[in-house]
Amino acid sequence: MTAKNTVCLWYNGDAEEAARFYAETFPDSAVTGIRRAPADNPSNREGDVLVVEFTVFGIPCIGLNGGPAFAHSEAFSFQIATDDQAETDRYWNAIVGNGGEESMCGWCKDKWGISWQITPRVLTEAMANPDPAAAKRAFEAMMEMRKLDVATIEAALADG
Repeated sequence: MTAKNTVCLWYNGDAEEAARFYAETFPDSAVTGIRRAPADNPSNREGDVLVVEFTVFGIPCIGLNGGPAFAHSEAFSFQIATDDQAETDRYWNAIVGNGGEESMCGWCKDKWGISWQITPRVLTEAMANPDPAAAKRAFEAMMEMRKLDVATIEAALADG
């Protein structure tokens, strides 16, 4: 059954490669369908992969091989909540180590230009802390990081 709401991501001919990487990297992720172009079009030849259906952590997605007309930006990102430093490291290193690039505050970008926020739950919980000083310390610690460090966030919370 097709989902009522699906995230559609635009790729320049490499949607299948991206979907397979996501399926291999993240649990509850899979390539669920490949649709080929039924006829020539501005971005594909008949028989080329046009659409790849996949899930990322259970979220239904479509990768559309639409050509070079549009590029990804940080205006869209996947936010992955992690339980500990090992999980944070695993996802961050998989994305960055596969041709991606680091950014700030837990953000990185995969080699296809999709942005990811690899966010330990301890940070999300810290931001909701009823003590505004604790939330501020955790936030300020995060602002200095690229890949988020759970121990540093926990230490910032405890500094009060």
